[in-house]
Amino acid sequence: MNLKERLKNGETVYGTMIRLQRNPAFCIVAKDAGMDFIMFDCEHGIYNLETLHDMFQMAHAAGLTAVLRVPMLDKESISRPLDAGACGVMVPMTETAEQAKEIVHWSKYTPVGDRGYGSGIGATYYQVGIETTKAMQEINDRVLTIAQIETALAIENIEEIAAIEGVDALIVGPNDLSISLGVPGQLTSDIEVNAIRKVADACHKYGKAFGIHGPESLQEIFADDINLCIHTTDADMLRNAMKDVKARLQSFRSHE
Repeated sequence: MNLKERLKNGETVYGTMIRLQRNPAFCIVAKDAGMDFIMFDCEHGIYNLETLHDMFQMAHAAGLTAVLRVPMLDKESISRPLDAGACGVMVPMTETAEQAKEIVHWSKYTPVGDRGYGSGIGATYYQVGIETTKAMQEINDRVLTIAQIETALAIENIEEIAAIEGVDALIVGPNDLSISLGVPGQLTSDIEVNAIRKVADACHKYGKAFGIHGPESLQEIFADDINLCIHTTDADMLRNAMKDVKARLQSFRSHE
């Protein structure tokens, strides 16, 4: 059962965002750590398509779902990584139903979207001889199309965005949302929490997965709503782990 099917089946899945790691073996480590998915950040991260391809293919081999946050809403940013083997895309700053439809247009094959089909490529894991209609259906059933909700305008349009066929999930970006709402950095303010509540409610209403890429304080507030759990980044994990190593070693030395 793929990640999208698990979400539809009522399961909660867990992942993290990656901005630095380029060694495909990281996918094996993430799988061994119990991650269900990893999301590569191409909005603020440093990845090129060749590196992403290698990471996607290793993730598939390891039984880990690889998705990415694209830099912008256009064909190249969405369709090419999916052709390289990504199992989903998240588009930042999605604000309208029209934009949500465009995300679906480039991320799903007909009859849901209008993504161009290629055989024997990363999206089919280089298998050949697959009947085209069957392959398109299988990939549509696997690919997660995610709208990232980060602005006050998106909150105003949240019902219309959530209702779009082919959008599978909404994930809140609380930092940019707080700025747009006029409460920058106040991620647990009543204004911010009430706005996020509207996103969660829309996801419940229209059967979409819901997540927040934000601090543990928000994860706790919306723990009963979130089923697409994503938290922290590889940079933060490495930093925190190294701090922990130093603190543990220092604890053995009473003179420090």
